[in-house]
Amino acid sequence: MDRRRRHFLQSGSLGLLACSLGGVELLLTPREARARTVPMRVLRPAEVAGLEALGEILLPGAREAGIAHFVDHQLAVDAADCLLLIRYLDVPPPYLDVYRPALAALDAASQAAYQKAFTALDEKTAISLVRTMSERNPEGWQGPPAPLFYFAVRSDAVDVVYGTEEGFDRLGIPYMAHIRPTAKW
Repeated sequence: MDRRRRHFLQSGSLGLLACSLGGVELLLTPREARARTVPMRVLRPAEVAGLEALGEILLPGAREAGIAHFVDHQLAVDAADCLLLIRYLDVPPPYLDVYRPALAALDAASQAAYQKAFTALDEKTAISLVRTMSERNPEGWQGPPAPLFYFAVRSDAVDVVYGTEEGFDRLGIPYMAHIRPTAKW
């Protein structure tokens, strides 16, 4: 394996996203990919909006940290390389078959309960719906189990917000990785 490819693969395992912009391959953090408006690979615009809104309710800062870019990238890679928690919950791939219907179910449940899309809910109402999701399928839910999806997306949000050295610093926790990343991100 040549040296550039090895570095590229090692960097990818650190949570960097391999993105192509204007024909140039770049390694970006999910936050950087969002800031540069890197096109999504598999998520549709409404799914991106719903995932960002849900992520923001679960963990403020998840939208800006690039939760949608992180999830989109992970859903596009081979299941064996996927870093999403859903992989470790004995859910069979493809994982897009969980995220897509669950995001649609979230919006349908919001419409059923409040006659509004989830992305149009005020914070208090969205929190109430998400709290219900954490315990059971909300009224009107037609998708994978809501508590499973809640747990998976909450973990995705934690990964993008706090799964970096900077995230540990914000929490006031020493970063004591077994293997330190070769680059800051």
